[in-house]
Amino acid sequence: MVTTVALVLAGGTGTRLYPASRADRPKQFLDFGGDGSLLASTVDRVAFADETYVLTGERYADAVREHAPRAGVLVEPAGKDTGPALAYAARRIREQVDDAVLVCVPSDHHVDGDFASVAAHACDVAVGTDGLVTMGVEPTRPATGYGYIEPEGRFEDGGDADTDDGVAPVASFREKPDAETARELVDAGCLWNAGIFAWTPDAFLRECRNTPLTPIVTADDPAEGFARAEAVSVDYAVLERTDDAYVVPATFDWDDLGAWDALERLTDAGLGVEERDGNAVLGDGLTSDASGNVVAGDKHVSLVGVDDLVVAAFDDRVLVVPKDEAQRVREVVSELREENLF
Repeated sequence: MVTTVALVLAGGTGTRLYPASRADRPKQFLDFGGDGSLLASTVDRVAFADETYVLTGERYADAVREHAPRAGVLVEPAGKDTGPALAYAARRIREQVDDAVLVCVPSDHHVDGDFASVAAHACDVAVGTDGLVTMGVEPTRPATGYGYIEPEGRFEDGGDADTDDGVAPVASFREKPDAETARELVDAGCLWNAGIFAWTPDAFLRECRNTPLTPIVTADDPAEGFARAEAVSVDYAVLERTDDAYVVPATFDWDDLGAWDALERLTDAGLGVEERDGNAVLGDGLTSDASGNVVAGDKHVSLVGVDDLVVAAFDDRVLVVPKDEAQRVREVVSELREENLF
């Protein structure tokens, strides 16, 4: 009997949610006014699985055990992006669980709806095809911050992308596009790549061969192979190279809490973000003659006469950035890291 194993990825630092997210307090451990941290909510979401593991770095292992006491903890040797992380986890879980299928989920997404049914379907497809399965989200806008999936033909066994029992081969994975290309991809029926996957360890490691992840597959000790592998995303290392990928439609509401502008889309999501006079406010905020702003903080924040800004104030740090340039927070974090101030 196949064992369903949920693998929760929780090794990142969440740089684009600085200053709430810091080196010693990455965003997966933050509670945005909900019923627990993002990590705890994710582990609850995958409770349908027979077993759950959280993959993280050594410095966060104790915090993971505190936020997700029911989950096993896998410690990756170093931070090397999603490619080496997933290959290393596949080898370790294959050593511990016979006949497993993995459903791999990031720890920092917001999901509303029946995730369990879609995930179970994706796992069935992964076992049935012996391929790599991704969940494709119906776009609600031409987003430039997400990758896209081009399905090959229509979804079988369900017809349209709004069913929960369809599957289609992947024609191509597309990198994060510019605005014009994003509009073209949405018009062409492409789906967002949510970064949620299902596969058996054997299938994934098979597809890792002859890629930058080969050392992790071939080494006697996966940790030694990890040390020799380059830092690379799973999309570039494996998914964009394989001819054995499938997409199932995600019928749940989904958002990547990757940057502060995401809060504006989540005012009705139960995360503690409120719409106040045309602004998205998390925490104690006051706005006057201001609209289109995202305000977040652990202290009182007042905005007067400004529009379309992100203002985030946590601890002794304050961030101000135009809302449509929220991704540029990475530039600040890069400089802070050079000075050991992140």
